[in-house]
Amino acid sequence: MEGLMKMLCLVGFVVLVAGIGRVEGAGECGRGTTPDNEAFKLAPCASAASDENASVSRSCCAQVKKLGQNPSCLCAVMLSNTAKMSGANPQIAVTIPKRCNIATRPIGYKCGPYTLP
Repeated sequence: MEGLMKMLCLVGFVVLVAGIGRVEGAGECGRGTTPDNEAFKLAPCASAASDENASVSRSCCAQVKKLGQNPSCLCAVMLSNTAKMSGANPQIAVTIPKRCNIATRPIGYKCGPYTLP
């Protein structure tokens, strides 16, 4: 019985330590998501984020408008590893809110070394 109690205490301790290591606060995009996860929602923006002369689709603008309600999230998404791996050019990507004519875009918001026009 004593051996079983020691084993249960050890298992409980391991679970507790593992749980503490996984505790996450709300990041730039809120709880339960990351900029890399949110970047997948911007798949319709792929060509517009790599070519400043490409037209921006309605679905891209809708997603950017949604993410743009939280400028720090939008910025983090545009600079995320997922966006970079998709071929997005951050310098071009930050122009998408303006190209979508989003009136509520965060004009002048510093996004890393870039400023949203």
